[in-house]
Amino acid sequence: MKNRLILLAVATTIAFTGCDRNLDIVNPNQVTTQSFWKTADDALAGVNAVYSTTHRGGISRWMPFYYIIRSDEGQSLSPATDIVNNMDQFLITDYNYGNAYGVWNDNYIGINRANQVIANVPAIPMDETLKQRYVGEAKFLRAMFYFHLATLWGNVPLILEPSVVGDQPASATQAQVWAQIEKDLTEAATGLPTTYGPNDLGRATKGAAFALLARTYLQQRKYAEAITPLQWLTEGEGKGIYSLMPNYRDNFLVTTENNRESVFEWQFELNPAEYTDDDTETPNQNYGTSIAQFFGPSGIGWSDGEARRWVVREFNERTTTGARDPRLEASFLFDSTDVRGPAFTQIYGQTFLQRYGTNNQRVWFRKFQNDHWKNEEGYRSPNNWRYIRYADVLLMYAEALNATGKTAQAYSFVDQVRQRAGLPRLSTVRPGLTAEQFLGQLKHERVTELSGEGWRWNDLARWGDLGPQLANRDPAFSTFVRGRSELLPIPQTDRDLNPGLTQNPGY
Repeated sequence: MKNRLILLAVATTIAFTGCDRNLDIVNPNQVTTQSFWKTADDALAGVNAVYSTTHRGGISRWMPFYYIIRSDEGQSLSPATDIVNNMDQFLITDYNYGNAYGVWNDNYIGINRANQVIANVPAIPMDETLKQRYVGEAKFLRAMFYFHLATLWGNVPLILEPSVVGDQPASATQAQVWAQIEKDLTEAATGLPTTYGPNDLGRATKGAAFALLARTYLQQRKYAEAITPLQWLTEGEGKGIYSLMPNYRDNFLVTTENNRESVFEWQFELNPAEYTDDDTETPNQNYGTSIAQFFGPSGIGWSDGEARRWVVREFNERTTTGARDPRLEASFLFDSTDVRGPAFTQIYGQTFLQRYGTNNQRVWFRKFQNDHWKNEEGYRSPNNWRYIRYADVLLMYAEALNATGKTAQAYSFVDQVRQRAGLPRLSTVRPGLTAEQFLGQLKHERVTELSGEGWRWNDLARWGDLGPQLANRDPAFSTFVRGRSELLPIPQTDRDLNPGLTQNPGY
């Protein structure tokens, strides 16, 4: 059984910031800020509650939807037209759309929990090294939540203190949010260890802070600044900690979680739970994620999100032995997941031919499904979400080197990723590329290595590739409007409550 550092019950223990101060009667059994934050155990419970936010449905289910389905690699054929219109087609008419609000709300819940740790733990009399670690973990997680908000909504409230009733924080600019993320991650890296023992696997490390910091720099096209944290990960101390797993598929199995390629992943657990995926106060909390149920193939899951066929065609290179790229089979369920075709491709205990016939061209993301150990899906998947892998770090480093005039040096880091897949070295098949040509190649490499892992939208945004021109491979982009569709609308409910919030352009 996995060790779980995320104890959902403690989330309810510190949910005291929502109390109305105008009430005259105080519940003597209710935990308050005056009775909490006294001991090292309180500090641990507090930081664990921040991690537990990733179990909430807005983060564990709907946020991957937005990053994957909105990009050109994903689509929704769901009978639920609200998912199709609001999450795939850029036809957003409801500024209070529930799934979007869930993402917004749950990230801010995580931020508020992190703020409580950052504000209260420093005053607790306890081991100083452990104290700095807990604060570092909270700053890493706060930065992660703000990274989501910055890339989905852009100009959002920047809240750095525990919330109180009546707060009306104004919108910050996206640049201000990025600056705070950089600050949090830089400070977090100083207090976080490089590794943990087996009882604390899954906690944020110095390498995780550096990787998210590098991604933050890259997203702003600060390539020179990204070099230093990426260098630590790939050529410095991190090189002795992280490496590629020999078998690509091992990055997505429940039996090989938290492996040496994992820089940071969200921890999930199969447990007896209600028909929900939230960490509210209920008798049986759900420690799992329902993403597998909602991405599951037709007849297995709800099939509300799936891949586009063009992504399959990106895997067009042969290995050095003449075989098909093994990442294709690990990444997708479709008529030829087994290279021999529909009659041999297994879809949860039946062949593709048996389930869908011979002419079905649909493609489902496989990476975070559970077909490797059971024949159904549900709302309590224990399969961890691999948030940042070392392969991604290598490709980010190659991109930063290429953008700073070091294209020749960048080749070796792409070669590591390609060779793990059995492909020939890029330095052999395409030597001497210009910076522009090398970036074009990197765009292909990131699709084949990272498809379905939630980074495609941010990649397209960083490269300036979002726009109606993508409609040739994703018809949903025919409704994309430049200057508006890059960001989601700020929820109108929050704007009604807080006049200080500014709506995003075009809405």
